[in-house]
Amino acid sequence: MKHPSDRTATGVLLFSASLWGLSWVPLKWFIAQGLSGPVVSLLSYGLVGLCALPFIWRDRAAWRSQWGYVLALALVGGWANTSFVNALMMGDVVRVMFLFYLSPVWSVLGGWLFLKERIPPLRWAAVVAAIVGLWMVLGGPGALSLSLSFVDFLALSAGFAFAANNILARAAQAVPMRTKTLSVFVGCGVISLAATSALGHSVPAMGAGVWLGILAYGFGWLLLATATWQFGVTHLESSRAGVILLAELVVAVLTALWFGGESLTPMGWAGGALIATAALVEALGSSGTDSPAPGNDPSHATTGV
Repeated sequence: MKHPSDRTATGVLLFSASLWGLSWVPLKWFIAQGLSGPVVSLLSYGLVGLCALPFIWRDRAAWRSQWGYVLALALVGGWANTSFVNALMMGDVVRVMFLFYLSPVWSVLGGWLFLKERIPPLRWAAVVAAIVGLWMVLGGPGALSLSLSFVDFLALSAGFAFAANNILARAAQAVPMRTKTLSVFVGCGVISLAATSALGHSVPAMGAGVWLGILAYGFGWLLLATATWQFGVTHLESSRAGVILLAELVVAVLTALWFGGESLTPMGWAGGALIATAALVEALGSSGTDSPAPGNDPSHATTGV
């Protein structure tokens, strides 16, 4: 089978990153229709996950020896995507994206603590830059007296869970890529169902247009973004893929500022630049220390998200 060219793989990955970066647009539309975040993630990710169960079961001979990893991937990846969706729906897109992109901090720390990876000084410097950037995005000197909101917690935890998901995926060498990907959808559905039950939310009466939008988002947007992301990271070296995927952050921030009615202070811009730089350094510095983990983006973790 002929392998695609780097140009093709790069273009596909840029397309995927753009889809993830624009995912806030349909999510904001859903909340305008009266849908809560848990309901949206339940109906989009959950329905895809339900349809994915036969495919996961079909791969059971391969992942049986590492079934614990499959369960962990479903729960951790499910939390990453569910919390990311809810943060985008309820919060400021720019702030959520910058907080989510602290995932390089968690990737470095997790790889160091659990995988015993050797972390070069430049990647440690990126961790410090990301933490300083977080301080600036949260308000600089006033951040010490500023408590994190629930949306901030969701965004931070989504980034943390995304990094943990990738660490688990690297460790789960026996688990097929398809199972790694689809288990995240199943986890999203389970977590979203628990959240809707705990919060007393229910699926409201919806017109055909809203139902069509939900189905198109789950079986069209999310699956297409996930499949193209998988294709890109499978056919590109991890460092190049990591840099290209930063387009998600750029697309999300710029579109939210241009036509999403959001704004960012000069200090917020500076902090965001530090976080983006840290993510860039992590993407470039991670080649040779880890391998790509196809099939796990937040949100997209499915991610993406």
